[in-house]
Amino acid sequence: MARRQWPLVLALLFLGFLETVSVWSGDPARLLQIPGSIVVCVLAVLSPRRPFDTALVTAAAILASSVLLRIVNQAGTPQILGGLSFTETAALMALIAILVRQAPRARAAIGVVLLIATVVAAKLIRPDYFELQGYESTSLPDDLIGGGVILVLSVGTGLYFRSRDRERSRGVEAEILEAQHAERMALARELHDVVAHYVTSIVVHSQAAEAVLELNPDAAREVLPVITNSGTEALAAMRRLVGTLRGSELAGHGAVDSTSDLAGDVRAVADQSNLPVHLEFDLSDQVPPEFERSVLRLVQESLTNSRKHASDVSRVDVSVSTKEGAVHVRVADNGRGTRQVPIGGSGGYGLVGMRERVELLGGTFTAGTRPGDGWEVRASIPITT
Repeated sequence: MARRQWPLVLALLFLGFLETVSVWSGDPARLLQIPGSIVVCVLAVLSPRRPFDTALVTAAAILASSVLLRIVNQAGTPQILGGLSFTETAALMALIAILVRQAPRARAAIGVVLLIATVVAAKLIRPDYFELQGYESTSLPDDLIGGGVILVLSVGTGLYFRSRDRERSRGVEAEILEAQHAERMALARELHDVVAHYVTSIVVHSQAAEAVLELNPDAAREVLPVITNSGTEALAAMRRLVGTLRGSELAGHGAVDSTSDLAGDVRAVADQSNLPVHLEFDLSDQVPPEFERSVLRLVQESLTNSRKHASDVSRVDVSVSTKEGAVHVRVADNGRGTRQVPIGGSGGYGLVGMRERVELLGGTFTAGTRPGDGWEVRASIPITT
């Protein structure tokens, strides 16, 4: 059950208690109203899962309860709406509000009309409490006015929350798009840095070959394979990084400076985090520069999350290894207490950025709580060309 359902549960329990007390001392047949009220309340609480289907079942439950009360010719408590009790009316109002808020418009309209028809049927089927007690029954205009007010309140509440949910969703989407654009720019900068490295090597070696071409042709020819290799690696790096940009955008914030020493760069990031980091490396394979930057961003963002959103952290394990043509990253802390991590981590969308970056590089990404205490991030990125 969602935490936000507890106010509804408590309200219905209170009304149900009052209803039970009011019929307990009377004719035992009046107690037959209680099971129907309980069913309608339970359905109202569970309705956020499948609101339209719940509305159908609720209509059937109200009709069945009405038939039973007609058979025993009893009405347990004073009726509010269409022969329904206080508890049933409150549960029905909650159900209509949830239906309008969550269901598609067509289904919401059909469900509301069905529940209105059910209330009218219950009014016709159920014995009138006031007539059974020897009092004058409520008039039709009074029923219409009361029912209209209750309907407007229920539908209006549902429409209000539906509009608020829609605005919130639009705001989240806008922030995600903004963060994705920032990550795309970061990857573009990385593409420039990687290509610049290889192109610089090509230019230097080609100038050297040109300088010694006439004096030592053999030395010039020895440089050609180096130029060819640099060009091939530059093309492979460009294909990998451009492939992550084509058709998708990522989230993130800021470029991460890196060198050719991945282990050293990770150590530097760990030192800057001011956390008790325990490092473990098993880099048996060479990690291409364009992937080193992604590894650094994963480690940096994960440590930032641990620093900002964990409490009582006494250890953070960072593991970077290469195995079976992939680089594997694991960052896990032992933070205690309840931690509310934003959808995107430290910048609002850091986790989104990490997941998108890893998946668009052909890898896998997971993040979540550990058994007991702590938070863990795992990523695996293929580095084979």
